[in-house]
Amino acid sequence: MFKIFANAWRVEDIRKKILFILLLLFIYRVGAILVPLPGIDLEALAYWRNPAGGAGDAVMTFFSLLMGGELGTVFAMGIAPYITASIIMQLLTYAIPVLSQMQKEDEEGRKKIQQITRYLAVGLAALQAAGMVFSYTRYGAQFGIETINLFAHQNMFVYIVATVSMMTGTIFIMWLAELLTEKGIGNGASFLIFANILAGLPAGFMTFWNMLTAEPDILTILLVVFLLATFALIIAFVVLVHEGERRIPVQYSRKAAAGSGFKGPQQYIPLKVNIAGVLSIIFAMSLLGFPVQIAQFFPNATFINNVARFVDFRDLHWAGAIIYVVLIFAFTHFYTSFAVNPIEMAEGLKKNGGFIPGIRPGKPTSDFIQTTVNRLSWIGACFYALIAMTPILMGQLVPQMAHIAFGGTSLLIVTGVALEFVKQLESQLLMRHYKGFLE
Repeated sequence: MFKIFANAWRVEDIRKKILFILLLLFIYRVGAILVPLPGIDLEALAYWRNPAGGAGDAVMTFFSLLMGGELGTVFAMGIAPYITASIIMQLLTYAIPVLSQMQKEDEEGRKKIQQITRYLAVGLAALQAAGMVFSYTRYGAQFGIETINLFAHQNMFVYIVATVSMMTGTIFIMWLAELLTEKGIGNGASFLIFANILAGLPAGFMTFWNMLTAEPDILTILLVVFLLATFALIIAFVVLVHEGERRIPVQYSRKAAAGSGFKGPQQYIPLKVNIAGVLSIIFAMSLLGFPVQIAQFFPNATFINNVARFVDFRDLHWAGAIIYVVLIFAFTHFYTSFAVNPIEMAEGLKKNGGFIPGIRPGKPTSDFIQTTVNRLSWIGACFYALIAMTPILMGQLVPQMAHIAFGGTSLLIVTGVALEFVKQLESQLLMRHYKGFLE
């Protein structure tokens, strides 16, 4: 991997893309931390951000991984509205024939769907921004703790300006994500979530440090070593699942092989163990964030806020964890149905004179591919759900770990994005026929 980075850095075009990615991520994190909302009370904001001050991280949920922005900043909503809009559009595309036809059309049809997704994201950002501003006026009520208005000037004009500012921040983040996708390497939204998670890494290390300094005995040291080893095993497990694939052998007739350069027995169809990758995790987290967003409109509503805490499995609510696992399975199969089309694959093999040994061409081939994909999706979803549940188990064993954002899900997303980035670098090097890499 380090050799790939070194070779990529030597290519001027790729080096510029890497620097461009780092620049945009730096801009994003600066806005998420240092640019407060207009009219916000900076002293009250500092009090609530500081864990020693009263609430701090104790009131933060794992949905902040998607949002990324600190409390009271213009980037407080992060990329979450855009991801939610993408989920809704994918569901509508699956359910509405007109949108499905647009998706299957040329690039122009996909651009139209992308434009609709942007408009929907702006609408969701407006609703969520209004809810967050409203919750800031009664901050703490939804957590059952001291209530305070985070705005220094308490009037409707300030609230409207803050709402528009938060909406603008989200639109700017959407633009950054699309810039990263277009001119960078890989998916821009994934990179932003990747940056959000890495930003919480120092706090995770501080938790370990506090454990060692508070009780410097042999049991604490062994516990920290055990937790670090668990994180390392999770990363290794994620890499194993992410890189795993089922290779379906393909043979070609002699005439087709001679005309196309194929070598029959050596060809195969690679199918990844989890085709959806980290997207199933991100989609599940985003959907579970809906109750939290609704609770922001009703900070004093006991039922709604109980539901929001109910689905937050980081508070060790097993029902929320079960819902989370079910959503991971659902989105894994849902995304796989879009990503893999067995009928087209079978038709492509038939047109090129190819066939799977022991399987007749046509519908039997497509059925065989579909069955294989379904089994792989189940296996991948089981692995990813197991990794996602790791923070709950660790939180029960070690109470200090219950509120660390850098848990199993975070490691899953970070590792997945990093592996995809390495693969993108490899493809970029291959496209440029980089001699040092090919050798």
